[in-house]
Amino acid sequence: MNHEKYMKRCLELAAKGIGTTRPNPAVGAVIVYNDKIIGEGYTSPYGGPHAEVNAVNSVKEISLLEKATIYVTLEPCSHYGKTPPCADLIISKKIPNVVIGTLDTHSLVCGNGIAKLKEAGCTVTLGVLEDECKKHHKRFFTVQNKKRPYIILKWAETKDGFIAPITKNEQKPVWISNTYSKQLVHKWRAEEHAILVGTNTVLADNPKLDVRSWTGNNPVRVILDKNLRISQQVNVFDKTVKTIVITEKEQESTHDNLVYELINFSERVGVQICNVLQKHKIQSVIIEGGTRTLQTFIDGDLWDEARVFTGEAIFNKGMKGPNLPKKNFKEQTIKNDILRTYWND
Repeated sequence: MNHEKYMKRCLELAAKGIGTTRPNPAVGAVIVYNDKIIGEGYTSPYGGPHAEVNAVNSVKEISLLEKATIYVTLEPCSHYGKTPPCADLIISKKIPNVVIGTLDTHSLVCGNGIAKLKEAGCTVTLGVLEDECKKHHKRFFTVQNKKRPYIILKWAETKDGFIAPITKNEQKPVWISNTYSKQLVHKWRAEEHAILVGTNTVLADNPKLDVRSWTGNNPVRVILDKNLRISQQVNVFDKTVKTIVITEKEQESTHDNLVYELINFSERVGVQICNVLQKHKIQSVIIEGGTRTLQTFIDGDLWDEARVFTGEAIFNKGMKGPNLPKKNFKEQTIKNDILRTYWND
């Protein structure tokens, strides 16, 4: 049987759950009998059925499960959470063959699901398209293994390397990238748990930090405001979504969607921010701040991806973009913009 073919389908399904399943991973599952898919599913929004449950429930001829193979991108869970263990479901349905993309490193699973399946007599195959499955579950694994969110840096710069003009007339963004790139950024926002910017970005642009050009959930907003200089009248303080203000000034939280967190801005700022995000169980964050904010995470080696647009504009002078160490990258064209994605391997 072509294991890779069916695992690729699992990954396609799993991608449909990105941005809705956290803190659970977005898993994909496919059930195959006689080299034909008879059931498939992916993880429901948090609190709902997992991928394996949805795949089993989609099978019309239940009797075929006893002769089938189930494929999953991640080791089936073996513990009780919001839902019962998926390993127990596979065993109860007498599915004899289980093919797994990658091991779950969560302390409550980490081989226990596989052990339970093997003890019940299932044939388990581990590591099919393992690298692809690990990449798909990057947010989940980063939280488990690095004890911080998956961090994506994003900025747009002109052909001559500037990310903003020195002065401007209005409190709104100066767009460097095109409309298609802007929509792509909103898609990314829908996929990530939080979005982070610094004081100067809010003061200069009054951004909304939402997904108005895409369909999905607005991310948690994280605002760096050391001295609480930002007016409460700006868009990010509209209290429509959870907003975390990281500051050095004592301030009482008066609304569930507006939370203040204290850090010391004179030492290891990036690490302290990550600790705050970990406290709030943030799985991933896209950082769209200015050069100083972005450079803080670069210098602290606290980033996993950098997505950099280069537009056609030329400023001649302005605010230079951050200094990113030379890394492997993939380049693509978004109409007349160039998008480079770097990985901090």
